[in-house]
Amino acid sequence: MVSGKVFKYGDNVDTDVIIPARYLNAPSPEELAKHCMEDIDASFATTVKPGDIMVGGANFGCGSSREHAPISIRACGVRCVIAASFARIFYRNSINIGFPILECPEAAAAINNGDTVSVDFATGKIVDETTGETFQAVALPPFIEKIVEHNGLLPYLKARMDASK
Repeated sequence: MVSGKVFKYGDNVDTDVIIPARYLNAPSPEELAKHCMEDIDASFATTVKPGDIMVGGANFGCGSSREHAPISIRACGVRCVIAASFARIFYRNSINIGFPILECPEAAAAINNGDTVSVDFATGKIVDETTGETFQAVALPPFIEKIVEHNGLLPYLKARMDASK
């Protein structure tokens, strides 16, 4: 279970907005984080706190297939993204790096910027603690929960290989 303040964005937030192309050569996730969302929300990187939650509309993460987008969001301290829908490549890249995301159109529409939200990944339950509304997303499947717990697909596979020796 995680809980945090919401930063809300609209539909079709593309990877070029999440992390502008001019920063793709940044040497670390921490450097990427300094520029996350700056073309749509100049204050985001300086106001986001560890544990906060991002909410987006439909087609969140569309555009190029760069992994830099979910990496920069996670490096800012954002704990998860809830959206009405995700671009498939953003969804896969997020899971590959162990960053949890949940699709829930009802939550994405109802939750407001600045609300406090709690999320239970195992059940998919989303609670807007500001309004008291509860929403149901599809829970993360157990194998994806394990990938998230290991901070990514490669660390998860390495742990599985080590366990089988």
